[in-house]
Amino acid sequence: MNHDNALLKAKEIADRVLAPAVRQNDKEGRFSTEAVDALGRAGLLSLMLPAKFGGAALGPRSFAAVTATLAEADASVAMVYLMHGCAAATIAAARPGAAVAETLEEIAAGRFLCSLAFSEAGSRSHFWTPISRARQNGAGVCIAAKKSWVTSAGHAHGYVVSSLAPQGEGPTNSTLYLIPARARGLSVAGAWDGLGLRANASAPMTLDDCEVPSEFQLTEDGAGFQAMMEVVLPLFNLGTAAVGLGLCRAAVAATVTHLKTARFEHLGQSLGESLPTLRAQLAAMQIDTDGLAARVDDLIDNLERPRETTLLRVLETKAAAGDVAISVTSTAMRVCGGAAFSKHTSIERLFRDAHAGAVMAPTGDVLREFIARAVLGMPLF
Repeated sequence: MNHDNALLKAKEIADRVLAPAVRQNDKEGRFSTEAVDALGRAGLLSLMLPAKFGGAALGPRSFAAVTATLAEADASVAMVYLMHGCAAATIAAARPGAAVAETLEEIAAGRFLCSLAFSEAGSRSHFWTPISRARQNGAGVCIAAKKSWVTSAGHAHGYVVSSLAPQGEGPTNSTLYLIPARARGLSVAGAWDGLGLRANASAPMTLDDCEVPSEFQLTEDGAGFQAMMEVVLPLFNLGTAAVGLGLCRAAVAATVTHLKTARFEHLGQSLGESLPTLRAQLAAMQIDTDGLAARVDDLIDNLERPRETTLLRVLETKAAAGDVAISVTSTAMRVCGGAAFSKHTSIERLFRDAHAGAVMAPTGDVLREFIARAVLGMPLF
């Protein structure tokens, strides 16, 4: 599979599977198993897995493009996809000796959906700082934790879970583990009924003394934080920015359709023909969307060719994407007026999804703190 082929497959799934079901899935808060099955059959769940594991070995450019394409049709599915991609990359980068071969084979075959379980109620948006601590238990550990807002909760086949190392002395001395969904003591703690991204099953999860054999430890003790920062954060921030870009593109397209089709019959003109103020706002939406696309491309270039600006770009792009997605979808709500507020278009859903994406950790406020610290030459943590 090459980049163009991956995009074609994503577009076909978006048009055939996602778009027809998105309105009802959003209304019911229903997780789309059909979408996950289609992504698996198309080979997109193993997009970034190295070839030695049976993956397509494509990089961040393809990951972002596929995620944005899915988000144009259904941002909930796009979030499920990006969480899977981050988790799969973490599993693929596991320490020598970790028992991940079978899992990677299942991912490559499109039969295994994984997700991240990092955030905890006690540390909130500081996802890199788990409150739970793994307890040594023979050859493995036991973990008791309350994870908050785990995407694909109850639907994923396995979760990459963080916990403080048994002997860890600081808040970043964490370890990552792969815990199968069938593990004893793992349960979804409640249903997801959010304002936006309603169909991604982002629910709390409880680990009640889950026993994790040593072979399912993905990082060395205390090295979980490094994996979060070096593997997960760049891909997650890129993916969430790509979701924001997809939402903006969808909002522009829906606004264009409304301005072309809604008419002043007594004037014999469409809204777009009759009202220059609406055309000006549409132009601003397009400018902001293209600006976000340029930011995403710049981040990809920094990830493909790391340099001194890479960390800043990782931090800046998600913060900017949240702001732009909210601005563009808010303008779309205003331009399309009653048609948007009465849910006759997709714009109201895009507006809600944009707000939900912006508050996902690391939030814009946290990212701005990191950005300022980086600019001032201060340590981030």
